[in-house]
Amino acid sequence: MPASPAPAPLTDQQAGLLNQLTDGLDGAGLWWLSGYAAGLARGQATGGRPVQAIAQPVAGATASPTLTIVYGSQTGNARRLAEKLAAQSEAAGASVRLLRADAYPTRELKDERQLYIVISTQGEGDPPDDAIGLVDFIRGRRAPKLPELKFAVLGLGDSSYPQFCEIGRVLDARLAELGASRLFERGDADLDIDSVATPWMARAVEAAKALAKASPAHSATVTPLRPLAAPAAAFDRDRPFRAELLAGHALSAPGGLRTPRGRDVRHFELSLEESGLHYEPGDALGIWPENPPALVQGVLDVLGLDGDQAVDVADESRPLREWLGGRRELTRLSRPFLAAHAERTGDAALRELLEPDGREALARLFDEQQVIDLLQRHPARWDGPALVEALRPMTPRLYSIASSQKHAGDEVHLTVAHVEYAVDGQSRWGAASDFLARAAEGDRVPVYIEPNERFRLPADPSRDIIMVGPGTGVAPFRAFVQERAITGASGRNWLFFGNPHFRTDFLYQLEWQRALRDGHLERIDLAFSRDQAHKVYVQHRLREQGREVYARLEEGAHFYVCGAIGMGKDVHAALLDVIVEHGARSAADAEDYLARLQQQGRYARDVY
Repeated sequence: MPASPAPAPLTDQQAGLLNQLTDGLDGAGLWWLSGYAAGLARGQATGGRPVQAIAQPVAGATASPTLTIVYGSQTGNARRLAEKLAAQSEAAGASVRLLRADAYPTRELKDERQLYIVISTQGEGDPPDDAIGLVDFIRGRRAPKLPELKFAVLGLGDSSYPQFCEIGRVLDARLAELGASRLFERGDADLDIDSVATPWMARAVEAAKALAKASPAHSATVTPLRPLAAPAAAFDRDRPFRAELLAGHALSAPGGLRTPRGRDVRHFELSLEESGLHYEPGDALGIWPENPPALVQGVLDVLGLDGDQAVDVADESRPLREWLGGRRELTRLSRPFLAAHAERTGDAALRELLEPDGREALARLFDEQQVIDLLQRHPARWDGPALVEALRPMTPRLYSIASSQKHAGDEVHLTVAHVEYAVDGQSRWGAASDFLARAAEGDRVPVYIEPNERFRLPADPSRDIIMVGPGTGVAPFRAFVQERAITGASGRNWLFFGNPHFRTDFLYQLEWQRALRDGHLERIDLAFSRDQAHKVYVQHRLREQGREVYARLEEGAHFYVCGAIGMGKDVHAALLDVIVEHGARSAADAEDYLARLQQQGRYARDVY
C-alpha cells in the first residue's frame, strides 16, 4: 500500500497567518524569513535558544559602523552592480547591508554614517518604480539634516534621453543640501555601464575598506542568520544560454493600422531545455541581438568602409562587419556618438542639439533617426577603428515573459512587436525584434533570465488581481493567468486590454475567451481605440469601472500595469481619479493611498 500522506505541518489558521505575513515580501525578504525560520527550528531541535533575527551588539562592545548600499533598479542593472559592490565591500572587511530602495526604512536615514546609492533613471527623468518612495522622501520636507553622513551616488541612464541620469543627479545634490559629505564625485553611467561603474566602484570599495579600518578592533556583534547563497546560475547576462527557437507566428492579423513604425506583433517560443534556467511570472527574458545584415551593409556603404577590415579595440580584434553586426548599437543613437559626429561634420545645427535649449529637438532626433540616418543626412569621414570606438556597445533587450514555467515546462514564450518601417524610402528595423523575426525554427538565440521581484503575483492565492496591459504589455498577464490556473488560485483575475482594432489587434483572443469560459479569467474589459469615432484607451475603461476597481482594492486586490511609460502615467492618473471619486478622498490622500499600495507590493508597474 502506498504510504499515507504526512499531515500538514500547519493548521488552517496558521497557514492563513503565514500567507498574510509573506504577502508582498520580495525575494530578499522571503530568503531572510526562511533563514530565520530555519534558525528557530534548529534552536528547538537542539534545545538551545533560537537564533536572533537581527544582529544586536554584544553588551559592552562598540558597534562597528555599517555601510548601507541602497539600489533602485528598473531593468536589473542597478541591482547587479549593488550586489557586486556589496560583495566586494564585505571582502574588504566592511560591515554591509544591502537594500532595495522600497525596503529601505527612511526613518533610519538620519542615523546613517556611510551610504552608497546605485540608481537608474527611466523615461523623462523618472525614478525606477521601486525607488519612488525613497526619492520622494529625500526630496521632501520630512528629510532630516544629515551632517554626519558620508555618501556616494552612482547613476545609471541612457544618454539618448535628455534627462540623462537625472535621478542620480537629484539625489546627489539633495543629500549635499541636507548637510551630507560626498566621499567622491557622482558617477553617471550610460548604457556602456562598465566604463563609468568600474572606476566608481573601485573608489567605493576603497572607502569601504577605510570604514572597516576605522572600526574598533574589539568590536563584536552577534552574527545574524543568513541563508546559504544560492548557487550561481550557469547562464546569466554575461554568459547567455543559446536557446533553440521552437516556433514563431503572427498574433496581429493582416490589414491592421499601419503606423510609421508598423504594427506586426509576434509570438515566439524558445527552449530552455538543459539550461537549468528558472523563471517566475513577472520576470523578463534578456536577448542579445544581432543587427540586421542589410543595416550593417548600409553603414559600410555610406562610409565607404571595408567590412572585412580587422579592427582592434581593447585588446580584441574582429572584422569591422562583426563589430557592427553584434557588438555595437546601430538602431539607437547616443549623445556621445552625436557629439563625435557633430565635431567631424562641423555642423553647427548638430552641436546646438547638444545644448540645454536643444533638448526637445534632440529627443525627436533620437526617436526618429538611427545611426545610418545621421550618417546619410550629415556626411563625415570615419575610419573603422574610430567608428567602433565612438559607437555605443550593444546592450541586451528585455522582454516580459509571456508564459508560466509551471505551464510551459522547459519553454519560455515572448510577445514581441516587430519594428520595421521606412525612412526616405529605405527600410529600418529594431535590433532584437528583427533578430527574432529573421530567425528560423531550430536557430539558437542567446538569452538569460532577468528576475523582476517587484512584479510578482500575490503570495496569498485568494487575493484578487487587476491587470492593465494594452498591446504587448499583456505578455506578463498571460503568464499570470496560466500560473493562477495551474496552481488553483481562488482569487479573481480581471484584465484590461487595449489596442487599435478588435479585428486585427486582439492579441491572444482565443486564449482569453477560453480562460473566461473555464473560469480562469473572471472578466476582461477591452479598449480598441480606433473602432469608433472617438479614441478609447484602457484608462477610460478603468474610470468607467472605477467603483468596482476601488471596491476590490479595498478588499485587498493587487493592481498591475505593464506597457509603455506614457500609458503607465495615464493609468496612474486614472487610478488616482478613481480613488478620489469612489473613496471620497482628496488628491493628496489618493497619492498616499497609492504609495501605501506600492509599499505593500499591491501596486506594481513594469513600464518601458
